[in-house]
Amino acid sequence: MKNLAFMLLLLVVVGCNENSKAQNKTNYVADKSNENYPVSMSEEEWKEKLTDLEYYVLREEGTERAGTSDLLNKKEKGTYVCAGCGNPLFKSEHKFDSGTGWPSFDRTIEGNVAYSTDNKIGMTRTEEHCARCGGHLGHVFNDGPPETTGKRHCINGAALDFIPDQK
Repeated sequence: MKNLAFMLLLLVVVGCNENSKAQNKTNYVADKSNENYPVSMSEEEWKEKLTDLEYYVLREEGTERAGTSDLLNKKEKGTYVCAGCGNPLFKSEHKFDSGTGWPSFDRTIEGNVAYSTDNKIGMTRTEEHCARCGGHLGHVFNDGPPETTGKRHCINGAALDFIPDQK
């Protein structure tokens, strides 16, 4: 009898948790779709402008495979800009090797990155978007270098273009 009661309780808890996850995902998508960004295009225009991978990351909130970005080991001085609209997002002097397989920065260029709550994988994360076009960039975590900001902006390289400093 105890086993039956335990199984019923477990089913109720799991069912409620799955319902909550589905509800959070729906709310998240609806909230983001209501935002207005200065750069706005139709999905067809974005598909023409972006590569398939850029579209997947920036517009569909996808994640590139770890270790695949050409920008991961870039050491040049310059600025990382949104691949969708050219908005300056990160400076090279704030980039660091996090060992995660994605370009990581300890801070953004203030005012150029927007944030939202992401509950898509069953845990709450802070998602980062380009403040100009709304393109998905990645997520920010509190496990960055403690000697700087303590933040790790874990960014998809496909969401970025690099503009080297002029010499």
